[in-house]
Amino acid sequence: MTPANVHFGQAAELTRQRSTTLEAAFLANPNRFKHVAPRPPEVPLAAWINPPTKKEFAPTQQFSQHSLNSNAQVSQSH
Repeated sequence: MTPANVHFGQAAELTRQRSTTLEAAFLANPNRFKHVAPRPPEVPLAAWINPPTKKEFAPTQQFSQHSLNSNAQVSQSH
């Protein structure tokens, strides 16, 4: 499931479609699945590229010298 599918509310419909496809595949060849019907993954509630941290900064808390706005040298090589 892509983050866009989850964000735009398409995850439930895609999961339903996958369930239908898996059911058809199982009925066509149950030996392939060792006679156990496959299930699609659960519908995700959120999808993140960079999930938020659990620790939130208070508005009055100061960042350390190593914050993103510091003058630290950063390698530009890829």
